[in-house]
Amino acid sequence: MRSPLGSLWSEPRAPGSRPVGQRDVALLGFVLVAVAEAALRPGLDDRVAQGVVGGLAVTALVWRRARPLLAVAVAVVVPSALALATGTTVELYSVVVLLAVPYGLARWGSGRDVVVGGGLFALQQVVVLATGEPVGDVVGGLVVLAAAVSLGAAVRFRARSRARTAEEVRLRERERIARDLHDTVAHHVSTIAVRAQVGQAVAAAEPERAAAELALIEAEARRTLAEMRGLVRVLRRDGPGAGGPAEALGAAELERLADPAPGAPPVRLDADPLDRVATPVVAAVVRIAQEAVTNARRHARGARAVDVVVRVDDDAVRLRVHDDGEPVAPSRRGDGWGLAGMGERAALLGGRCDAGPDPTGGWTVTATLPLRWDE
Repeated sequence: MRSPLGSLWSEPRAPGSRPVGQRDVALLGFVLVAVAEAALRPGLDDRVAQGVVGGLAVTALVWRRARPLLAVAVAVVVPSALALATGTTVELYSVVVLLAVPYGLARWGSGRDVVVGGGLFALQQVVVLATGEPVGDVVGGLVVLAAAVSLGAAVRFRARSRARTAEEVRLRERERIARDLHDTVAHHVSTIAVRAQVGQAVAAAEPERAAAELALIEAEARRTLAEMRGLVRVLRRDGPGAGGPAEALGAAELERLADPAPGAPPVRLDADPLDRVATPVVAAVVRIAQEAVTNARRHARGARAVDVVVRVDDDAVRLRVHDDGEPVAPSRRGDGWGLAGMGERAALLGGRCDAGPDPTGGWTVTATLPLRWDE
């Protein structure tokens, strides 16, 4: 088992770091703030040195996310060089923005970056003590430094926890679509078997009917292969799928949404026939509608009704679920992963799902999905 230091040393960089961008370069505006303070603040010694060193140190903000160890090196070496050369520490209030550097080190740096950067900060405090700074001031600075590092680490681990939760959601969706694959294939193969038995039974007496049964078998086989290929591609892409038996999720399942529930607002359903819609799309429409209705019944305070409208046009299926309850923040509509799952399920099929407070009041979920899906 590795030691805590060994685990820290091998920790990779946090995902999501980006190259230096325009927003990072804009932070160079703090250089002007440091220079202006050095020029205008009364009672400040070594104004030129303070302005030059403070301005150079603040440039570290540019690399705090893309290259956090380099940012630490700039923020530490430049002021320490001034302290060793003149015995003076930087006293500009504006350099408080450099607390973003230790924060960035803990938030985005690798384990090696954190260890080396921590050593640089410790060396800086030794230099500060050597210039005659009171021990109390040094201890206070270390406390503030530790707070910035702790905040960066807390944000980093929270982001990691959310990423793991999202991955668990994706894995559960993969399990559901695997069940869909089984149920879809089983249904179509059963239909093919029945048609084949009919064809065999009438082949001698009614050859024309037997030929028609063979044509139906061919069409059913092609549809099965198309849907199976699409579902397998989804599994390979690690994408989310519609849960539950796909063939069972049709008009009857939508109609069950209108079943009364004790203490819950009634559901008013207005749905077009789904017979022209591909099976995986039907499953997605039903699952999104179920999730939206469940959220409305659980979390819509004061709602009098939930309206579910499904429209099928020439190239798309459009779903709208609206309740007239009091508007609340998305975080109050459950744990948030149900909303994310609806969006991922729609994106899987090349569609889109949006959820949020309605401008006219209440909460609305809308989804637009392609009519056919034969990937």
